[in-house]
This record gives sequence, structure tokens and C-alpha cells, in this order.
Amino acid sequence: MSNKNANWGQSVAGVVIKDNKVLLARHTYGNGKGMLIIPGGYVNYGETPQQALKREYMEETNIEVEPQNIIGIRFNMHDWYIVFCAEYVSGKEQSDGDENSEVLWLDIEHALSRDDVPELTKKMIESATSNQYGLRFEDYNGNTKHAPYSLYTVPSQSLSGKRQ
Repeated sequence: MSNKNANWGQSVAGVVIKDNKVLLARHTYGNGKGMLIIPGGYVNYGETPQQALKREYMEETNIEVEPQNIIGIRFNMHDWYIVFCAEYVSGKEQSDGDENSEVLWLDIEHALSRDDVPELTKKMIESATSNQYGLRFEDYNGNTKHAPYSLYTVPSQSLSGKRQ
């Protein structure tokens, strides 16, 4: 859990849904101790939020994911936290035995009704399962030395008024 390369002011998490079930991990420390939360963690220096999410999921759950839309951002004067919808790619869920004591797939409605699932996790699950689209990734190359760039935008409206 200790990482000298971690940027303690930047963190990510992801909601992964497969077969109408959400992947949650039982946290072993801090304010979330004993709670079932969406996996995530701190961004390392030199790492993009997307890379951090992929790494954190693999380290904590043994599940390979691909970040998709941004569905939540929480920030204050000291740090920020970005939540992605993430697509399940492969792997069998497994606890890391450190940051979490168990990893499991729960039916979405059951997860939303449990007392051991905190409000923020419930809000992110609801956001991931809503008919809204969140901020989606757009190809963007930029033109300065600070590449790679990541650009997320609100889905555009076509002339017919339907979301694309």
C-alpha cells in the first residue's frame, strides 16, 4: 500500500459492470475500512489517470479494465478524484490481501441496497447505470511538449437532437 511514487493529491476509481453486476472490494483501512467500495487509488507521478486506473484494478482485483467515460469528479482545495466507467477486459476477481479483504461481483440493485456500500460508491454506480453519457474520451493531440493529452467532453447533439 505504501508507494513513494504516489501523487497523494490525485486519485482515480472505476465502476465496472458485467452481466448486471458491479465489482466491489472490501476496504481494509481508513474511513472506508470494512466497506465495499469501487476499486481505485492514487495516481503515480508520470502516470495518466487512465493508466493509474488500469494499474490499480490489476493490483487490487486481478481484473484487467479499459477506462471509458468519466462519470464523476470530486475535488477540494487539497486533492481531486476522478471516477470512470470502465469496461471489463479479462481476469478472475481476487483480493490483494492488503488494501482489500475480498473482491466480489454483486447484483447492482443488491449493491445499492446494502449498508456496507458507502454513499459515494452508490452514487457512482447509479451514475454508471444511468441513461446519461458522462464525459467521453475524444481524440486530441494538442500542440505542446506536455503530451500525451486526454480530452473528455460532453457528448454532442446531432442536428436531429439525438445524443451521439
